[in-house]
Formats: sequence, structure tokens, C-alpha cells
Amino acid sequence: MSHSTAFQLSNPEGLYDPSGNAYSHVAEVRADSRLLFIAGQGGEDRNGRLSPLFAEQARQALANLEIALASKGASLAQVFKLTLLIAEHSETRLREWVAEADKAWGPCMKPTCTLIPVPRLALDGMLVEIEALAAV
Repeated sequence: MSHSTAFQLSNPEGLYDPSGNAYSHVAEVRADSRLLFIAGQGGEDRNGRLSPLFAEQARQALANLEIALASKGASLAQVFKLTLLIAEHSETRLREWVAEADKAWGPCMKPTCTLIPVPRLALDGMLVEIEALAAV
């Protein structure tokens, strides 16, 4: 279970354990929660530069997500849903994403997540984009 009071994450019996792929199956959000909808955050730094490395872009995209959340008094701990877009997706990129998500969320249950492989993203060289929903 998640530690947030605004929502609860779970993995119902009868479904495989998704924790090795850095997500949970179900998020139940309390009706009285304030919801934050965070636009897709890419791996560009404050100056718009993109690393050529997927893992570095994933790390920066998570940092950008944290900045957006913090602007509304929230953190990654309040995120219950991600949409993850990965350009030229591969199992290697999935493992790199899982490693970055594990660093970002630590031992906590990860948000629900839909990973969508795409041929390209908005900017040349952009490899990952993370959209998030948070409840506070």
C-alpha cells in the first residue's frame, strides 16, 4: 500500500506483481483530494539541452516532474498515475527507466503507469516524456 492519505495503491491478487517494472496496478483516490495534472515532462534541462543518453534524460525528466509538483506543494510521493512515453522503446530502456524510478521513489510502491512506445517525441533527440497525476 502507498503511504499517501489522498490515495491508496494496490496490486490485486490474481494479477502478476508489477513492482519489477516500477508500477502498481490500481490507484484509489479519495474524493476530497486536490488533483494535480502535470503536463508531459521531458529530459531537457532548464536551458533546453537534452543528453543523448536515455537514463540521463529519464533522470532529468523526473527532476523536472519534481519541480512542477513542488510548485504546488507536492512531491513524487503524491503521484498516483504516470503516462510514460519512450521513443524507440526497448527492454534496455525499460530497465534503465526502472532503475531511475527506483531511485526516485525508493522502496515505496510506484504509481500506476502506462508505458507507450512512440517513434519520436516533440523535440529532436527527446527520448522520454512523463505525464503525471497527483493527489494531495
